[in-house]
Formats: sequence, structure tokens, C-alpha cells
Amino acid sequence: MAAPIQRPALLVADRWRDYELIDCGGGMKQERWGSVNLIRPDPQIIWPRHGSATAVDNTGGGPKSPAIRPWDNWDGFYHRSEQGGGRWEFRRPVPDHWTIGYERLGLKFKIHPTSFKHTGLFPEQAVNWEWMTEKIAAARPSGQTCQVLNLFGYTGAATVAAAKAGASVCHVDAAEGMVKWCRENAALSGLVDAPIRYIVDDCLKFARRELKRGRKYDGIIMDPPTYGRGSTGEMWKLEDHLWELLVECRALLSENPRFFLINAYTARLSPTVVANLLAELMSGRGGTITAGEVGLPIRSDGKVLPCGIYGRWEA
Repeated sequence: MAAPIQRPALLVADRWRDYELIDCGGGMKQERWGSVNLIRPDPQIIWPRHGSATAVDNTGGGPKSPAIRPWDNWDGFYHRSEQGGGRWEFRRPVPDHWTIGYERLGLKFKIHPTSFKHTGLFPEQAVNWEWMTEKIAAARPSGQTCQVLNLFGYTGAATVAAAKAGASVCHVDAAEGMVKWCRENAALSGLVDAPIRYIVDDCLKFARRELKRGRKYDGIIMDPPTYGRGSTGEMWKLEDHLWELLVECRALLSENPRFFLINAYTARLSPTVVANLLAELMSGRGGTITAGEVGLPIRSDGKVLPCGIYGRWEA
């Protein structure tokens, strides 16, 4: 019997101090990362700037509209290129990288504006870090140390959160630079000696090898891309390979697993699709399935910027 699916819910990461989404509109967003203000494009922001009747941006990237007051207080501006990618413009001295913290969980992260507009951190995921922390902590009364597998782990924010909560974590990503960044984040959070395995590998191939080795995990996290390549050039396509990976991961679950979390930033998946995948995957395991969106509050007008979807199974 499939686990019951709760109604899709919007989870808002509104407990940050070092990060703030200041304003949005016209395809752009203004954010504060510690003491540094950045302006970046976001395809979800198709509504106009606050107080304007037009969606044309007036921050330097497009035609001027006198109805929109420009964002003056910025340190870095990402200009998207019509040929793909883009470039950063810095009008004040900005370090190559700096640190921000998520005080509620005692975490610190390295922030670095990359050539593909990202900073190395998705702050909306704080809602999932807190959820994981609760699941991991709940295992302590029984003396259980949660074994957690983080696939497509990127720069390791979820890995660091799980390790800080007391879990033993295996962090896997096909990009060596991202795995190195995870090590740096672990060190910043005081977890140099924490039980974290850092693996550069194709996630599907790694899961199959773990199964042959007889390893088991109490919690699994994954953030699968729409397209990608493994460490030796393997092609990943979400529609073709996600279910295959999920089946391998199901076999890696321990006898009494705590949680299974799927994050996604692709428009190809909806919360209901992710919930259905988990219901099929965890059939017979009981538990509860929740799915929905994650988002960030916009300070200027109280809206919420949707930043992706999630699906959670918990025992």
C-alpha cells in the first residue's frame, strides 16, 4: 500500500539573517549575501518591478523605462549574454569569495559568484536542512547514527547540515570542483573531522557499486539535474534515468530508513510528479509523503519567489 500523500505545500525559507531577497521584478532579483548586494537574472520573475506598469528592467540590462526606479545599491550585476552564459560587472571592490552563516543550525558557507550566475548556495534549501536535522536528531534516543547519502550534492550545504546534526554522510557529485567546495564548507562549519565521505563520481554508477558493497543508508537526498554528465562523460537525462536511479537508491535503504528527499529545479517535474514517484518507490514502507514548492520571501512587497520543488518521504 502506498504512503498517504499530503496536499502540496509551499515552504518559505524566512529565517535567514545573512541572506535577504530584497526586491524582484522584470526578470531580475536583488539579494544581500552578507554585506554584498548582487543583482541576478531569474526566469521565474515575469512580473514587473514593484509599482510599475511594465516588466522592462531598468537596472542597466535593457531599455529604460522612466516608470521604474533603478536599483542603485548594488555591488555586483550579472549581465546575461544572448549567446548563453554571461558576465559579472562589479562597481565596488568585492572579494573573490566570502562567508555567510545560517545561525539557526550553526552552519557557514563559502559564497563565490560564478561565471554561470550562481553563488554556490541555494538559500531556500534552509527549510530542508531544518527538516533533515529533525529527522536525524530523532534517531539519537535509539542510539542510531544516521547514514545519509547525498547525490548530486553540489557544494554540500545539505551534506554539512546533516553532518552538523550528527549524521555520517556520503557526498557524491560528478564535478571535482563542487566536491572540493563541499570540503571547504565543512571546514567553515567546524566539521573537518566529521564522518563525511567525499566522492567524485557518476551518481547512478556509484549507487550500483554501493549496492554491490552492501552499504545501507538511513536517509537519501538528491537534487537531480535535467541534463548532466558523469565524471567520465556519462550522459544523464532526467526522464530516462531518474526512475532507474530511484530504484537503485531504494535498494540502498536500511531496514528502518528515516527519510528520502528529492529536490528539483527543472520545470519538467511538478510536486505531484515527485510525490507520485515517491509513492511508487516507497510502496509498502508506510510513512508519509509531502510535496510542494520552496521559496524565498521578498522584502520589498511581501511576495514569495518560488525557487524549486521538493518531495519528502518520512518514516
